[in-house]
Amino acid sequence: MTNNTASDILRIAVAQLNPTVGDVAGNLAKAREARADAARQGADLVLFTELFLAGYPPEDLVLKPAFLKACERAAQDFAGDTADGGPGVIIGTPLKRKSGTHNSIIFADGGKILAERYKLDLPNYGEFDEKRVFQAGPEMQGPVNFRGVRLGIPICEDIWGDVGICETLAESGAEILLVPNGSPYYRGKVDVRHQVVIRQVIECGLPIIYANQLGGQDELIFDGASFAIGADKTLAFQMSQFEETVNVTTWKRNRAAGGQNGNNSDGWVCSEGPMSKIPEKEEADYRACMLGLRDYVNKNGFKNVVLGLSGGIDSAICAALAVDALGEERLRAVMMPYRYTSKDSLRDAEDCARALGCRYDIVPIFEPVEGFLHTLTQLFEGTREGITEENLQSRARGTILMAISNKFGSMVVTTGNKSEMSVGYATLYGDMNGGFNPIKDLYKMQVYALSRWRNTHVPPGALGPSGEVIPNNIIDKAPSAELRENQTDQDSLPPYPVLDDILECLVENEMGVDEIAARGHDRATVTRVEHLLYIAEYKRRQAAPGVKITKKNFGRDRRYPITNRFRDGG
Repeated sequence: MTNNTASDILRIAVAQLNPTVGDVAGNLAKAREARADAARQGADLVLFTELFLAGYPPEDLVLKPAFLKACERAAQDFAGDTADGGPGVIIGTPLKRKSGTHNSIIFADGGKILAERYKLDLPNYGEFDEKRVFQAGPEMQGPVNFRGVRLGIPICEDIWGDVGICETLAESGAEILLVPNGSPYYRGKVDVRHQVVIRQVIECGLPIIYANQLGGQDELIFDGASFAIGADKTLAFQMSQFEETVNVTTWKRNRAAGGQNGNNSDGWVCSEGPMSKIPEKEEADYRACMLGLRDYVNKNGFKNVVLGLSGGIDSAICAALAVDALGEERLRAVMMPYRYTSKDSLRDAEDCARALGCRYDIVPIFEPVEGFLHTLTQLFEGTREGITEENLQSRARGTILMAISNKFGSMVVTTGNKSEMSVGYATLYGDMNGGFNPIKDLYKMQVYALSRWRNTHVPPGALGPSGEVIPNNIIDKAPSAELRENQTDQDSLPPYPVLDDILECLVENEMGVDEIAARGHDRATVTRVEHLLYIAEYKRRQAAPGVKITKKNFGRDRRYPITNRFRDGG
């Protein structure tokens, strides 16, 4: 490649890939495969995502010296690959240096590591806790020179705050900014990222390429959707969301252009790149839940999953997600009827399993429940029947599912929604049993919306069938735990549209009781829901992890004390 060509045209591949935390050898192999793919597409440079070799977020793995050494060895080996004359690489890895342990990237070309850059602005809010394990870079570092082009490489949070890193890089002579990211999903996050980058483009006058990780990591979903904003503040390219891909983008130097702030004599324009459509609302949420379940099961080595299929909406959508994520042959659905299980529920559960094509077993729980009740007769003598006896049904079901899990190595999918988990409408060691919950961060009305959406759409990458997979009768009937005669959820809870709005005010928006009541809600109902939310904290601490969909999920984002006497008196 001639120097003139290198200076005027730059083909940058963005590797939007799905690493696994701790699988350093596997992540290196994935990076090598992506670089080979990019080379076949004619790329000059491959941009990987934040901490790619480690997987993101590595959390306290960073405190293990052996892990840091493995990551650095992988970085050195990958840098050595560039001696073949193919594309240079920018890839994320933790690095331990005299100044501390840093969230870093290495820049390599020609078989050598030519530069390292360290993250300066460490996030310590919401799902992020990087100050626990990393030290900020000791100083602002300038651009790197890649084949005659000066590249600025801020890392993720470095462009999210107001610390002026992009502007400083522009003033130091950078011509393009390449940003490796590990930005998790919530609904509408793509627009948020676009606005963050546009704000920085206005400040620095340079095009910015935003490469984002893909894949599920415990509760977090990284949705990809990598993109670039040109110096003219328009979308230069947009990669797909929820899909692993390597895209080569072509950038040309426009010698008539100038940086907006007059800091560069030339400007770079993207002349070729993808322009993918980003899914919205229900589709995006459903695909996030599907990706999260698939990666949790596969990355943790489970061959298949099992869930209790009750004939209700929550277990039905979880069954649909499991079949879409893993395939019908990897789901076993189990109906566990008792004396209060209606004929409708038996029929609806069977219809749902048949529509999805999964294995369906019926395991009655009459004998184990009656056995528990008989065993406790003397101890409970003189007391009234109530929630204790109801919960024995749920706990018998949970025990059966865990027995199937132990016997066949299947992970139990737990099926409680965010509305129930918020107010404690769930049974510890019963319906809360399980390894992962794909709808843990979906309120009940969102569950209904996603179910209706799935009945008329098949998301890309889904392994399940088209058509109605959640029988309409499940969607239309009043929800019930069926633990006593003629029971419905609304016997114990406000109507779900009311409950969900109050909960969103309390959880996502941290609103006060007076403020919520001013929206038209009954004050006594708001106060009761707030009380239920607080006293259920001990249950949530023992709940299975689940996909983060909202801006504030239980666990990573919202950390309240279990012992807590505060109530908002207004």
